[in-house]
Amino acid sequence: MAIAISTTAAFAQSKLYSPIFLTDLKEISDSLSDKDIPTGQGGFARDYAVKLNKGDNLAVDLSSESFDSIITLLGPDGSTVAENDDGPDGTSNSLLFTRINETGTFIIRVRSFGETGVGPFKLKVTKLQPMK
Repeated sequence: MAIAISTTAAFAQSKLYSPIFLTDLKEISDSLSDKDIPTGQGGFARDYAVKLNKGDNLAVDLSSESFDSIITLLGPDGSTVAENDDGPDGTSNSLLFTRINETGTFIIRVRSFGETGVGPFKLKVTKLQPMK
């Protein structure tokens, strides 16, 4: 019986965390809600998985009129590769540029700053072409 319980628990746990896989890099519209991952600071986060290769140059643009956005890029080992709170346009939108140092599946975490809330957002992930 213990095996059945642990299998059920493992299944429930795998259902609990399931980042959305981005296979087609384009702008997406989504919404952050109180059903997403609690940040522990009163806000919520939503994760997107993306496969990247060593040497890729990545631009991640996150905008929302509903909450103060923060974008975090987590490496295949779960460590923070890059993070941005406020973009250069003086708004609370986020813009992140980084070069990828290893091939693997990365997590792009969309979250709200502190308790700034939930709501719709736009996320654009772009692989930049190297200059020739």
